[in-house]
Amino acid sequence: MYQQYFGLSEAPFSIAVNPRYLFMSARHRDALAHLLYGVGAGGGFILLTGEVGTGKTTLNRCLLEQLPHDTDVAIILNPALNAMELLATVCDELGVAYNTEQHTLKSLTDALHRFLLDNYEQGRKTVLMIDEAQHLDFDVLEQIRLLTNLETHSEKLLQIILIGQPELAQMLARPELRQLNQRITARYNLEPLNLAETGAYIQHRLQVAGMTPDRQIFPPAVVRGIYRHTHGVPRLINVLCDRILLGAYGRNKQRADRATLRDAAREVLGEDRRRHAARWPWALAALVLIGCGIAWWVLDLQQEPTATAMPEVVAPAPAPAEQPAAVATAPAAAASAAVTAEQPATLAGAEAPVPQVAVPDADPAGMAATPATPLAWLQPPQQAQAQLWALYSDLPVPAELCADPAGRIACVEGEAATWDELAALSQPLLLDMVTPERFAAATLLLGIEGRRAWVALDAGVSEVALADLAPLWTGGYRHLWQVPVGFERPLAQGDSGPAVAAVALLFAQLDQQSRPLTDTRFNAALKQRVILFQRANGLEDDGVVGVQTLLKLNAALGIDVNAEQARARFARAGEG
Repeated sequence: MYQQYFGLSEAPFSIAVNPRYLFMSARHRDALAHLLYGVGAGGGFILLTGEVGTGKTTLNRCLLEQLPHDTDVAIILNPALNAMELLATVCDELGVAYNTEQHTLKSLTDALHRFLLDNYEQGRKTVLMIDEAQHLDFDVLEQIRLLTNLETHSEKLLQIILIGQPELAQMLARPELRQLNQRITARYNLEPLNLAETGAYIQHRLQVAGMTPDRQIFPPAVVRGIYRHTHGVPRLINVLCDRILLGAYGRNKQRADRATLRDAAREVLGEDRRRHAARWPWALAALVLIGCGIAWWVLDLQQEPTATAMPEVVAPAPAPAEQPAAVATAPAAAASAAVTAEQPATLAGAEAPVPQVAVPDADPAGMAATPATPLAWLQPPQQAQAQLWALYSDLPVPAELCADPAGRIACVEGEAATWDELAALSQPLLLDMVTPERFAAATLLLGIEGRRAWVALDAGVSEVALADLAPLWTGGYRHLWQVPVGFERPLAQGDSGPAVAAVALLFAQLDQQSRPLTDTRFNAALKQRVILFQRANGLEDDGVVGVQTLLKLNAALGIDVNAEQARARFARAGEG
């Protein structure tokens, strides 16, 4: 009804499950990563829980779209079944032939086992997905557990995904279900959206429905109200936003407002004004009681005897001359120190005393800076290269910085036009510099804060104004990083070898999983995990593992030395 009025091609807040509208918050990305790990782990159970309306079903639809084509899936949407009905439904979903007139648990299990073995021999996977699993009876859960006994010597033949509300996890924690609980290889509880994600979610759905990115229908104040009423549950957000748009359309408004929000919340969420109005007599009674208590306390104080009251003694104020001089001059001294700290270091002639670079008392990382003479941070290139290399390796410095004999340390060379580009890297950087006489030089940059930089000296760390570095910087920089074993070129789906195994292991460590998604072959599950990681880090989401993806992965795992760690090492060296 209101789509054309707001310039939309379809209703943006339908509660029907549509993967196209899936909003990948940080929680949803983590949940999808856990599901992908579970499917690729080679058997067992995967558990996804979450409150009603948080997007569990939509997330699983997204998972189904990303499963490899060699996967057969059975979906159980109605778990109100007994054990035999469940097995029969699974067979029906997978197309397994069985005697529909006379069948038993054994005959159904045997038929399913033969199907799973045939699938395994053909290189296919089989997945069973059960929605609303919190409604399953104990005997049905036990029968599901027995299905995971169907296995080969290396892996389970059936992957089972249990989806339900948080009480499902509580049910599985019961002692009688501990055998099933111990077979869960991946579990995740999907939380509601926070305030920022709620606003992004609303905008995302509107844009998918055809709204231009520069338009705003829901102002921030209304978004805050929506979050307060819905607590970040996506389904409730959809219902409330749909009614708000309908109300704005009926009132001929181009944007939602608080009045429309109040009316919509009352209509679709059942919030009755009379319920709030009925509270005022109780509030009035509480105020009367509090007032009576205060009055009694005041009267009680007035009736206390005053015979023992001591006369008030007023001490004479000290004369101005008696005030300590240090106290009087402290503000002026602090102001003078602040001005001095803001003055940039300048170069002096040979006859004049050399000023020191102004530095704070301590580095934010906890180490003190070493005062430096002018241009002490300008070093011969070989010396600065040796300083950077020592942060990554105890081996002798190679003749060429970017040529590590062991192949485990690589070099990235780049050009930058602004300090902002370097600050975003958060790594120790070797800057290509020139001396005032235009000879080649280098500076080891250990971090940027505001308009000042931390740089390495022969021994210690110094703080220098960026304005002093800028005239001598050519714009070039280099930094080092640790390369996964066997990595020589970008990796994509279908590749195999030790480099793939190393990358898969890094992602398993990032997600705190005991098993990686693959051994040595770059499979579809690993590609999807790479895509999720690339999207979360602002990279091109092509699923190809290149240098930029590995640099972000190393940073997330703390593998490469960051600027703060390098600064701490040089500070300790200076103290020694």
